[in-house]
Amino acid sequence: MEDIFAKILEIIYIIIGLQFFYTGLKVVKSPDASQKITTAVFWFVLAILFVFGSYLPAYINGILVVVLGLLNLGNRVVNKAKNTATEEEQEKAGKKLGNLIFIPVIAMAVIALLIANFVEGSSKAALGISTAIAILIAMIITKASPKEIAQESDRLVQSVGPLGILPQLLASLGAIFTAAGVGELISSLIGGFIPETNILAGVIAYVLGMVIFTMIMGNAFAAFTVITAGIGVPFVLAQGANPAIAGALAMTAGYCGTLLTPMAGNFNMLPAVLLEMKDENGVIKAQFPIAIIMIVIHILLMYFLAF
Repeated sequence: MEDIFAKILEIIYIIIGLQFFYTGLKVVKSPDASQKITTAVFWFVLAILFVFGSYLPAYINGILVVVLGLLNLGNRVVNKAKNTATEEEQEKAGKKLGNLIFIPVIAMAVIALLIANFVEGSSKAALGISTAIAILIAMIITKASPKEIAQESDRLVQSVGPLGILPQLLASLGAIFTAAGVGELISSLIGGFIPETNILAGVIAYVLGMVIFTMIMGNAFAAFTVITAGIGVPFVLAQGANPAIAGALAMTAGYCGTLLTPMAGNFNMLPAVLLEMKDENGVIKAQFPIAIIMIVIHILLMYFLAF
């Protein structure tokens, strides 16, 4: 079964890549000439990675990722997609559909959960399968054609821009840091400041380490392995902390860091783009007070519950 779902996952990646190819073609055909070539190159390169990445040598994939980074670093990727409907048409359609518009989203989550929990070996492809089903449901509800689906997908892809691939890149960076022994380096540096017998100091270092590293990585999962190896094990777990409680609280402490960083693009920057907020950091600013309170609470909970 795992082999079957691995093939399904590969097909899903190819479909996503084809959408990026479509976006690249739309950019090429755009009447707006500013940054047209570099923007098109960005989407074509990303498409190549999704469609052919499994078959290309690792160093070629690495070079292509660097190309994506350089294009984005130089602000060479711009949004050329236009709304296909006026505000009046959108408002009219919204009133007509009402709460039915939420059915595809809810269906996607429920179907993914059911597939992942009840079909063995399906966890990696569950979300992709449920998304495909949700798109079909959306087409039935809205009576949209495949062409309209492709056009709206292109508009969303371009609106999000390079932020859309930030989570994948950050997750990869976390794996690289772990393999490179960054956790051991952090442990040796922290060891010079924190006495191994001071439980409170160890807890504070563990929680703040998760928060800060998550802010750098933009991903608590990527930070967890590095910080747990470098701080959690020698300065908290070695002092007798319950691994389950300390580990769970460390992970959610990382989520506090997610609230405070633009690197968590899908949580903080993406909503600002989609909602067309004037302040691109508005989401982070609104979350800041709650994040600080939650960090303090995590320190207290880990100190009193894990020991």
